Amino acid sequence: MKSIEIVMLAVKDQQRAKEFYLKLGYKVIVEQPMGQGEIWLQMGLPGDHTTISLGSFSAVICETDDIQKTISGLKAKGIDVGKVDDTPWGKFAWLKDPDGNSTCLRQAK
Repeated sequence: MKSIEIVMLAVKDQQRAKEFYLKLGYKVIVEQPMGQGEIWLQMGLPGDHTTISLGSFSAVICETDDIQKTISGLKAKGIDVGKVDDTPWGKFAWLKDPDGNSTCLRQAK
């Protein structure tokens, strides 16, 4: 893993949360339908690489250049990683820490 790309924040009202973060100085990076009536809303501070996503659950998305290599390394350490999902936005694989917090590995297309 090379960096934290996105911190996903669970919010009750996506538009109300968006307005709050806009007041804090965040800018909308992506706001688009992602199916099943949900909207992907990603925001960031000017000049910062790490962004936030406002949605229905919490997670941390980490960038990797080679998702298979990263997964192999994690499995060698005894960490369970789910299957790789290949999507138009990249390859994703999910894992959970001992307390159930989600981390996602993402390899860009």
